[in-house]
Amino acid sequence: MNTMTTAPSPTRGTTRSKVGLALAGLLSLSNVFSAFGDTAPEGEVGPPAVVLWAGTVLGIVGLVAVVIAWRTGNRGALRVAAGAIIITALTAVPAFFVDVPAWLKAAAAVGVLLTIAAVVLMFSTQRGHATVTDRGRVPSPPSPAHPGSAQGR
Repeated sequence: MNTMTTAPSPTRGTTRSKVGLALAGLLSLSNVFSAFGDTAPEGEVGPPAVVLWAGTVLGIVGLVAVVIAWRTGNRGALRVAAGAIIITALTAVPAFFVDVPAWLKAAAAVGVLLTIAAVVLMFSTQRGHATVTDRGRVPSPPSPAHPGSAQGR
């Protein structure tokens, strides 16, 4: 028996993965300075400071991981970058359940959708045809006899 199966393997530089990495880099970069800006207007409550600092740390981690993944194609760095932007997107989810201005809810929704798009694109592979070759036929095993049949007696 000689069987060869080739499935499409992820390639380091597909256009889709580069676009996803670019989106992840922009999302991470936008989070780097989140703890240093004035977030809530006078008299309004903004996100807790711990969320802002977590966003800054995740932004730095994500940005470093994006650069490593872009330059080397390292799958581990790709996963770290995806994890950083996913966790950051999860910190925006409470905005949908509290009383905040509509533009903040819209911004949170855009951020979550961009995160989903970035992750899908980062892990997309180049599609190609699979090569399957079967040069020897292996006989199938005999079917089991049924208890009520003549073969089973």
